[in-house]
Amino acid sequence: ACGIQTLEKPPRREPRPARRGLSPLRAFIYSRPLLAVLLTPTPPSLTSHALLPLSLSLLLSHHSTTPLASCNSDQNSKERMATQGDMEKGGVRKEPGKVPSPLYPQHEGEREWVPWIVPVFFVTNITVFIVTMYVNNCPVHTPAKEGKCIGHFFGRFAFQPLHQNPLLGPSSATLTKMGALVWEKVVHQHQGWRLISNMWLHAGVLHLVVNMFSLMFVGMRLEQQFGYVRIGVVYLFSGLGGSVLSSLFLRNHISVGASGALFGLLGAMLSELLTNWTIYTNKATAAITLLSVIAVNLIIGILPHVNNFAHIGGFLTGFLLGFVVLMRPHFGWMERYSMAAGSACTTKKYLLYQWVLMAVALVLVIIGFALGMAMLFRGSNANDSCHWCQYLSCVPTSRWTCTN
Repeated sequence: ACGIQTLEKPPRREPRPARRGLSPLRAFIYSRPLLAVLLTPTPPSLTSHALLPLSLSLLLSHHSTTPLASCNSDQNSKERMATQGDMEKGGVRKEPGKVPSPLYPQHEGEREWVPWIVPVFFVTNITVFIVTMYVNNCPVHTPAKEGKCIGHFFGRFAFQPLHQNPLLGPSSATLTKMGALVWEKVVHQHQGWRLISNMWLHAGVLHLVVNMFSLMFVGMRLEQQFGYVRIGVVYLFSGLGGSVLSSLFLRNHISVGASGALFGLLGAMLSELLTNWTIYTNKATAAITLLSVIAVNLIIGILPHVNNFAHIGGFLTGFLLGFVVLMRPHFGWMERYSMAAGSACTTKKYLLYQWVLMAVALVLVIIGFALGMAMLFRGSNANDSCHWCQYLSCVPTSRWTCTN
């Protein structure tokens, strides 16, 4: 209880701290490379891996300073009033051996989480790559006429010849064996598990390093803010969404990489900013910066040998899920005219537009996955319904074609 009392006049209301958004300098400092999903032709005779372009990913660093739910006792109220009085005079009341506590205690739901799911993803990706290289065993499985393996001193962990894989990694055959995304195997051989397994595979050391840097710099901060459950859901379902969309449009390629899931994190960052729009400052700058980074990533995705459909599918999935799982409460202030002086009672409050966005996004996610899965396992070719969609993943120029 908040100790209700009748006052002659309302006490002075302290200004409500605001969340800080993203400054351009901060965005630049936290920019990190993001490697696109690798695509290679399915036929075993065509095993070359093109070096993929590097693009920017973004870490939005929001700091929570919003007053949180709290009902204080009379003693706490007196202490708070004394502290406020000292602050009004330009100082902060301190006690020996103690660090001054914030004006409003942090609510449990807003605590900073200790990230562990992102490190688990990190270790899993590295472990899978090591196992993939062990299975690849280039010195044994690569005839001398096809070239020399790179790094003979690594033994069976040596890399394929550069003309086969310039990213310093295994062969296409090994990637397929380990679970790369192949439309033929998913649809006709009922290997639906490849929709998930491909996001843990990487085409080479360069591919792995860049994606893991992106995962750590983006994912760690998001997990600190929102916890392992919500970020894990966004990551996994975004990777699945990217796999489904790429399977509907790309039938003659194999695909590996975590970029679809990473694009999902970018999409979730954007929707989190939108659904929690009213509690941030510098929001216009943050939105413009984030949209610019996303646009650069998607534009680079139209180059050949880049699976931009995985990027788009992952981004859309993460964007919608962000409205569902990353919604933050606003805090409605209880009327202080009938409260004890200095007491601070606030209650969580979600705004109407947040509920509307969450409901619409949830419906779209369910419908999208249902239709996508139905079309995929019926063997539908999405290119028949959308002839221009092929240009979302590759735009032919005088320097390259997109036929093969």
